[in-house]
Amino acid sequence: MSGSSDDSITTKTELSTMEIDAVLAALPHRYPFLMIDKIIDIDGDESAVGIKNVTYNEPQFTGHFPGEPIFPGVLIIEGMAQTAGAIVINLENKGGEKHIVYLLTIDNVKFRKPAKPGDRLEYHIKKIHRRKTVGRYEAKAIVNGVVYAEAEIGAMIVRDTA
Repeated sequence: MSGSSDDSITTKTELSTMEIDAVLAALPHRYPFLMIDKIIDIDGDESAVGIKNVTYNEPQFTGHFPGEPIFPGVLIIEGMAQTAGAIVINLENKGGEKHIVYLLTIDNVKFRKPAKPGDRLEYHIKKIHRRKTVGRYEAKAIVNGVVYAEAEIGAMIVRDTA
């Protein structure tokens, strides 16, 4: 009697990370409008987790709101869109051509809880579908396992002619 063999094939996806220098290379955004510090668990353009460390010294807290600082919801949406855009551009630019991404739609937005200084926002991005130059992504902003916001983001990828 021979030993048992496992005929199942296990595929392992190797996830990558984009540190701030790679994020800056992929996106045109700069301070104070860059809303991600790094991206982890990148699986091509299928999924990723963007990280934003919310700190009190950011300029939006001067007016939003004095005495009760809340990270603006629109900037959470921007962070989710930047995360999706960065992973798409990172993948597209590997072919040698330079690409840029444009935000097309933001749908089904829900804000569940306000983010505040000291929070570590995780932008969980998952591709819904992509056809040629247009993609749609599910996005959730999560702090300590709790969903703070969610949306569906649509984007267009174009070759950079500049």
